[in-house]
Amino acid sequence: MRLPQARLDQVLDRFHQVEARMGAATDGAEIVRLSKEHAELKPVADAVTTLAKARQEMVDLEAMTSDPDMADMAAEEIASLKERLPELEREVALLLAPRDADEKASAVLEVRAGTGGDEAALFAGDLFRMYSRYASNIGWRVEIDSATEGEAGGYKEIIATITGDGVFGRLKFESGVHRVQRVPTTEAGGRIHTSAATVAVLPEVEDVEIEILDKDIRIDTYRSSGAGGQHVNKTDSAVRITHLPTGIVATSSEKSQHVNRDKAMKNLRVRLYDMQRQAKDLARSDARKSQVGSGDRSERIRTYNFPQGRVTDHRIGLTLHSLPQILEGDLDPMLNALIAEDQAARLADLEAEFG
Repeated sequence: MRLPQARLDQVLDRFHQVEARMGAATDGAEIVRLSKEHAELKPVADAVTTLAKARQEMVDLEAMTSDPDMADMAAEEIASLKERLPELEREVALLLAPRDADEKASAVLEVRAGTGGDEAALFAGDLFRMYSRYASNIGWRVEIDSATEGEAGGYKEIIATITGDGVFGRLKFESGVHRVQRVPTTEAGGRIHTSAATVAVLPEVEDVEIEILDKDIRIDTYRSSGAGGQHVNKTDSAVRITHLPTGIVATSSEKSQHVNRDKAMKNLRVRLYDMQRQAKDLARSDARKSQVGSGDRSERIRTYNFPQGRVTDHRIGLTLHSLPQILEGDLDPMLNALIAEDQAARLADLEAEFG
């Protein structure tokens, strides 16, 4: 892809404008805004500068080929540079391609048992453990907001906040229906059962303003069902907030009712923001020909087949024969393939824009 020089110059001009303004700004809010934009633009500006230097170097080397004393050396350098330039172009193109504004955000992870009764709850527990292991390996922090356990183990529903840099960008393609095929521990005849759980990954954006009117919410308190023993919740401290206009429900079930109210309100804002995101994504998907997934949470995206030890992602047709490792949190091979597919789609969009 030959990126237009005018587009590259535009990026550098804006970066230099922001840098100059940062040195003169005195308003705190403006300094924060400029610092954020500077941090976002710097990798792009650095990549554009590297590409510009390489392009100029190519021009200089080609001029040297007319000098008999320098021609051989210049030809070698040109051959090496021709190999580097496409990768430099691709790096800049990816940075310029339309990106998710919430790429760097932390995320709220919701896992719910679907069809399959106790086995579905057990599978939901396996999925949550998988994501928790993956988060732990990367250094992200996982904090459970609310959980309803299954009668035989696992979870009917579990909601957690995963805090770290780029959580949403890494996990956003996990939203959808995950299906499992295995022999349940309760199955005496050894028959394979199919169960399902749904996963939703929502961006947790701190500085988004979502107006929630008191008249639009109903707040209920109740006694949550915990793990039992010393941790069982003996008071009606769990909080459920219902947003009446949309029917969205947010809950939190820790020991403090005050903490639960704050957490449930935060979760409600996340859900309302995600509802707005989905509406925008739906509008964009009509114009976008290639997508990793539609974002529809009812879409079956992946199957975990225990008898054959394989995991298949149906959106990109990828099958990995490493189910035990994946369930232990080794998700990078799957996530990297999904992200690569999305990058290819975004590059195609950029290419169409440049003609």
